[in-house]
Order: sequence, then structure tokens, then C-alpha cells
Amino acid sequence: MKSTTLQIGSFTFHWGSRTYVMGILNVTPDSFSGDGIFAAGDVTEQAVKQAEGFLANGADILDVGGESTRPGSEPVNAENEMERVVPVIAALRQNFPDVLISIDTYKSSVAEAAIRAGANIVNDVWGFRADPEIASVAARYRTPVILMHNRSNPASVEVREKLGGTYVGAEYADLVEDVKRELMNSVEIALKAGVEEKLVLLDPGIGFGKKREHNLELINRLDEIRSLGYPILLGTSRKSFIGFTLDLPPDQRVEGTAATVAVGITRGADMIRVHDVKEMARVAKMTDALVR
Repeated sequence: MKSTTLQIGSFTFHWGSRTYVMGILNVTPDSFSGDGIFAAGDVTEQAVKQAEGFLANGADILDVGGESTRPGSEPVNAENEMERVVPVIAALRQNFPDVLISIDTYKSSVAEAAIRAGANIVNDVWGFRADPEIASVAARYRTPVILMHNRSNPASVEVREKLGGTYVGAEYADLVEDVKRELMNSVEIALKAGVEEKLVLLDPGIGFGKKREHNLELINRLDEIRSLGYPILLGTSRKSFIGFTLDLPPDQRVEGTAATVAVGITRGADMIRVHDVKEMARVAKMTDALVR
């Protein structure tokens, strides 16, 4: 590993000691998993309530996102995205002063507004390739970053009733080597902008521009991604490749997610990003007891 620890405020990550849990707070009306909190009343109030439950059940980080990244979703402009996430982040910071908060965005202006509101981490699903300025924002605030691999192409999405969308046209010459090379391209962007290497985490981008078989293979070979020397975030929660494998809708994918989490941890995942925090924190704790 490039660095064995990462300190954010009073919290220290000891990579390899245990699996850290990131709980997903979708401040959206169109989350693929149906957990967007727009329909639940006062958004900020609901976000704080959901966060309280996550923290009580083992979440180490709250990941706040204001734009759905499901295949076929409509893009959200930066102004609307900020209107969604900034009040929620500010409320979380006020109610939980010491909690770690990540902002799930690929837009530099949203990232900066979120950091000013209290976010500690920038989680970019495009690995700094969609908006080059976001790397400079992260460097300026010395913010840890999560860089995800992404080959999403809206033209290659197939949407099936109940199961959701999948990328049917994604092709790789060599899946793992291609993903590793493109992740390192994102790392290079970050380092050139001034982001310290110890602040970089990588995400193989399960479900983003990948067929079902690609996703299964990447999880099983996650140790090869971790060999790059950076901590790994694994985000498999309720995703369509689980639905296609089990023939189940998003709200019935807890067991499938658990299998991906357990295998992912055995292959070196340092952090998991999940909807079902209570259940997956337990899976992580048990898997850690077995393999760490």
C-alpha cells in the first residue's frame, strides 16, 4: 500500500485492519433502488433521520449524492444538484459534528460547495475525467478522493422491467488490465493537480459500463486492482447485475449484495458502499473475523 493509514479529522482509517462501511444517502427523486428521500417529506429532516439510523447500525461514512447514476437517468445541472445536497450536508454536519461525509459528484462547483458545507471526501464516479477542475478543488482543500472507473455509455443501456438497466455493449480487450490502466489515468490527473497520493482511494466501478459477467469477474479479481497500492471502495449494493443473476428487483437484493460484499472483502476491499447498512455492516464484521 502507498500508505497504511488515512486520518480525516479525529478519525483514522487503518487500511487492512477492518472493512469500513459507507451508507448511501440519495437526495434524489429517481434512485434506481427506490431509496431516494425526495418522496419521504422534508428532505433535510429525512436525511438526518436516515443518517442517524445508519450511524447507529455501523456506518463510518455518509455518502450524499444529488444526481442518480443509474443507467438511463437524466443528468442534473450543477445548480440543482447543489440545491439538493448542500442543505443536507450542512444539516448532517450540524447534527453529527464528527461524522465523515462524502459528496458523490463529478462536478467541481458542487464538490467545492459541498466541502464548504462540511463534506470531508470527494467521491467522483467519473474519476476526475468528466470535469478536470474537480481535481484542483480536491487539491486546494486537501480532501481525500475516491476515483471510480467508468465506461458508461447511454447508447449501450438495456432497461428491463423489474430488473433495471445494464450496459450490454461494453467491451474490454483485457478487463482487469483495462480497468487498472484507466484507474491509473485518473490517479495521474489527481496527482498532477496536487492531490497527495495518500489521499487517493480507488473504486473499480461495478455496474458502470460493464456487463454482468464483467462485474462478477471484477469482484472475484479485486485483489488485482488493490495491487495498484491504493485502498479500494467496493460499491455493489442492489445493483442490476445482482438482479440479472438472481432475477430479482432492487428491493430483494440484500442476500445477493451480501455475497458480493463477503467475496469482495476476501479479495481486499477496504470499504463498502451500501444501502442496507445494518445488514452489510454485520456481513463485513463477520467476514473480517474470518479473513483479517
